[in-house]
Amino acid sequence: MTELQILVGIIMGSFSDRRLMYGAKAVLEKFLIPYDYHICSAHRTPDDIPPIINEWKGRGCKVLIVGAGWAAHLAGAVAAQTILPVIGVPLSSSVLKGLDSLLATVQMPPGIPVATVAIDCSENAAHLAIQMLAISNDKLAMELRAHRIATMGEDVRDKDRKLRASGWPDETKS
Repeated sequence: MTELQILVGIIMGSFSDRRLMYGAKAVLEKFLIPYDYHICSAHRTPDDIPPIINEWKGRGCKVLIVGAGWAAHLAGAVAAQTILPVIGVPLSSSVLKGLDSLLATVQMPPGIPVATVAIDCSENAAHLAIQMLAISNDKLAMELRAHRIATMGEDVRDKDRKLRASGWPDETKS
């Protein structure tokens, strides 16, 4: 049986990370981007990383999104195994509220880059992956532009109308 084609692979460091990584899944599904996902640990299952990447590359994968907390070496471990773009999502699952994850994800040695989004912002990781895919896909580029202008723009305009209609009440007082 042939596996379905994917364009994005999502790796998360633990089962509990699925809640914080859900935003990436939702955005990819909104844009009908085929994806797959795995739980993998840079420290406990490092030998699982290369076979996952190789399988996904065989299925057409172009971009990887990697989310992990607790010092988050996972994105770097994945980036060391491939030349596919890796987008790291530092997660706030640790006692340091993601600062450890952010520093471990962003501080990569020269030659092994990991694009890094804000702590817990897996949605932006998916948007960045879509931007990368849109470089060679005009239809996807148009969909992304339309989403930014129509959906996101209208959301801002709606909030502006609500604020102006309310007279900007003082919500700091009970």
